[in-house]
Amino acid sequence: MGISPATAGPRRSATLRALALLAVGATALATGGAGTAKVAAARPSVHVRPASSGHITAAGRATPLPTSQCVTDIGIRCYSPLQYRSAYNLDPLYQEGITGKGRTIVIVDSFGSPTIQHDLEVFDKQWGIPDTQVEVVKWGDVPVFDPANPEHTGWAGETTLDVEYAHAIAPDAHIVLVETGVAETEGVTGLPEMMDAERAMIKAGRADVISQSFGATENTFPGFDKGDFKSLTDLRYAFKLAAERDVTVLAASGDAGATDYQTNGQDLYPYRVNSWPSSDPLVTSVGGTQLTLDDAGKRTAPDKVWHDDYGAAGGGVSGVFDRPWYQSAVAATTGNHRGTPDISMSAAVDGAAWTYESYDPARAGWHLTGGTSEATPIFSGVVALADQLAGHRLGQLNWRMYGLGLLPSRWSGITDVTAGDNTWNQVTGYQAAKGYDLASGLGTIDGTRFVHALAGR
Repeated sequence: MGISPATAGPRRSATLRALALLAVGATALATGGAGTAKVAAARPSVHVRPASSGHITAAGRATPLPTSQCVTDIGIRCYSPLQYRSAYNLDPLYQEGITGKGRTIVIVDSFGSPTIQHDLEVFDKQWGIPDTQVEVVKWGDVPVFDPANPEHTGWAGETTLDVEYAHAIAPDAHIVLVETGVAETEGVTGLPEMMDAERAMIKAGRADVISQSFGATENTFPGFDKGDFKSLTDLRYAFKLAAERDVTVLAASGDAGATDYQTNGQDLYPYRVNSWPSSDPLVTSVGGTQLTLDDAGKRTAPDKVWHDDYGAAGGGVSGVFDRPWYQSAVAATTGNHRGTPDISMSAAVDGAAWTYESYDPARAGWHLTGGTSEATPIFSGVVALADQLAGHRLGQLNWRMYGLGLLPSRWSGITDVTAGDNTWNQVTGYQAAKGYDLASGLGTIDGTRFVHALAGR
């Protein structure tokens, strides 16, 4: 998620974007951005920038590098969608014909990207993934894209990440990109339009899974300091309708660990806070891990909670919502409040995802991106696979996942994450531990086992 004035709307969700250097061996430069220290924190709710979007260079590469070369030339690990498929053991599902066919993933981003279809096709060709036609829905007065406007390009980068990785995981799912005309920063700006758009898609029966890579810190909503949460809770109407219609709603947990960005866009709050919609009990909160993979996508070390020079996985307890019933078994960890995240996927910048982007001609090419707004679309693809296998929408996932969390991993497909923490920028976070924790949630997944368990198959 990102930084933004307290009066501004939500920020783009955590999408740390570490752009690969154009020249091999060049020195990486971190640029500031919403939601990430040193690297822009994209959080389209995040000061409307992808939850953690941080770029390491402004120029794109002509071709993506293998992981081993990224380590040598850039100093961080980089991964392709094929490596994520391998790491999360998704290939057996594809061999079964479970590809997301017949399911629809709705992605909501401010402004969108004017080149999303072209960029997805280049991305697909590079990795041998079947093409799909992205359905673009413009909601509200969406301005003409301006590549010189950092707000537009920040959201375009988030859009690219969201669409490319949801599609990479569920290649036959239909992707609907809803572009809204108001950026989300902190507080309530932009969120009503986003929630209206989601409600309309749900009413029309167009959504099976909704992926949200944005969030606003709970304490930036008007009235929070007086214990009046109405400005936030009045925005829950889309999620309530989603629950009624069995639509799964996901949100990025953020990229600033157990805290969030200060309203001036530079300093961090000196205490722990949480962000909405990730903190909403009707939403599945997706946190972040760091994967250590070889060039083939095989793990060379266990996953750990994302925490690097660019940001850390969001997680903590809500200041607004009481502990939901499905978290009763983890009450010793969450206390009386809603705890986040629920599940975690790849988000580290040191382990970033390759994306192809051309919305800004000056920096067209291959880039690297990380953050929980990477983890969220990846998980949206996993949910689409499970929906297909089940033969129907699975709707709210949390009660299912916390129930599966009580079973052995070989049955549930949930893999505990016990290493790392989400301390970041001098704010003490939470330590990963056995079982549920406020750094990684229930842990991460073995895709094939998890999808079968979630679908009841």
